[in-house]
Amino acid sequence: MPTQEAVMTTKDVANRLHELFNGGKWEQAQEELFANDAESVEPPKSQGMQSVKGLDAIKKKGQQFNDMVEEMHGGYCSEPIVAGNYVAFAMGMDCTYKGMGRQKMDEIAIYEVKDGKVVKEQFFY
Repeated sequence: MPTQEAVMTTKDVANRLHELFNGGKWEQAQEELFANDAESVEPPKSQGMQSVKGLDAIKKKGQQFNDMVEEMHGGYCSEPIVAGNYVAFAMGMDCTYKGMGRQKMDEIAIYEVKDGKVVKEQFFY
């Protein structure tokens, strides 16, 4: 009899995201937990970052952000809040950006989960 792989619950995904984010393992979180057709949505007036669709585009966007950072001084990710198929985190970082100096940023990040994978991330800052 064939075995069927268990699909992660939204709570499971939330806990794993939290663990990886707090370890600074953003790329591992994307590789492990994001659907291939996931989308990443930035606020309409964000500076430098654009909304994208597809895991490869999300990874590229992450690399573009990393390329803008001269030095990371610290950051945080709150405990997850889970409601239905959604996970929310309060997040923040303290970075020195190339050509822009040191800035602190706080945001709310919301992740939509379907069939055990993140299908959408959206940022509010």
